[in-house]
Amino acid sequence: MWDEADGFYYDVLRLPNGHAQRLKVRSMVGLLPLCAATVIEPWQRELVAESVSSMQERTRQMPDLFRHIHPTGPGHLGTGDRGIIALLNPERLRRILARMLDEQEFLSPYGIRSVSKFHEQHPYVLYVDGQEHRVDYTPAESTTGTFGGNSNWRGPVWFPVNAMIIRALLNYFLYYGDNFRVECPTGSGRLMNLFEVAKEIGDRLTRIFLQGADGRRPVFGGAEKFQSDPQWRDHLLFYEYFHGDNGAGIGASHQTGWTGLVAKLIQLFGTLDAERALERGKRAAFDQRGARGAPGRDETPISRPTPSPTPKTTKRR
Repeated sequence: MWDEADGFYYDVLRLPNGHAQRLKVRSMVGLLPLCAATVIEPWQRELVAESVSSMQERTRQMPDLFRHIHPTGPGHLGTGDRGIIALLNPERLRRILARMLDEQEFLSPYGIRSVSKFHEQHPYVLYVDGQEHRVDYTPAESTTGTFGGNSNWRGPVWFPVNAMIIRALLNYFLYYGDNFRVECPTGSGRLMNLFEVAKEIGDRLTRIFLQGADGRRPVFGGAEKFQSDPQWRDHLLFYEYFHGDNGAGIGASHQTGWTGLVAKLIQLFGTLDAERALERGKRAAFDQRGARGAPGRDETPISRPTPSPTPKTTKRR
């Protein structure tokens, strides 16, 4: 639920007696509404004109609901005549980003933390039926047996949600272009458009695996064998999640599924720039056909080899 005073989304706890209260934990829960965003290209509106009409009619029927989300439909088109469907309106988007891009809260040197560093000094404590429930900022392994004790969403950096946040920022950028800029990091005085913010987060995630000036990789943390042995130091492991302060890999080391997304981030921001993204739209941001140096929608398509016909087989009797 949105909290206007804090400018953040919180869970709401409802008890059997009907009492309800907001659990004011600054966690990934409050950032995920940012991810509910997608842009609609003009050519997409043409392809699904009936669906667009139905959505607009639904908007007219629910004015109270749509008053609190991002303006959409006729009269609310953005850069390149693109539309948008998003949960956060512009004001809430700015307030959420101000917290997310604060290095004293969510923005670590290695991506977006799952719980704000604010709770390192200000743990959230809740008493229910005389029992204490507590959430601290815990950047590494879990300190409780919750969820088996081998998984921790109270501080570390997780690739799946970071990738979702980057995707959302790119969608917002395709709508706003260079007209929506925020401080990154918060308080730094550096203004960035949302493509630049997405790239900044991607670069921080990539930094986990790169050698620093001292020749050491954050991913290997204090594992000296992996850091210095020439037989090991260049063989990267894809850990489940990463320390919220120093980037060290934690948990299972074979997560080539979601942590392997780092390869896509390197490819995406290595082939795409902001100008090209705005020029080619969604195809450019999420498809290599719009990447720098590759043909876009209106250019010569990439040639693909014609598959050989499947050979006929003779059935034996």
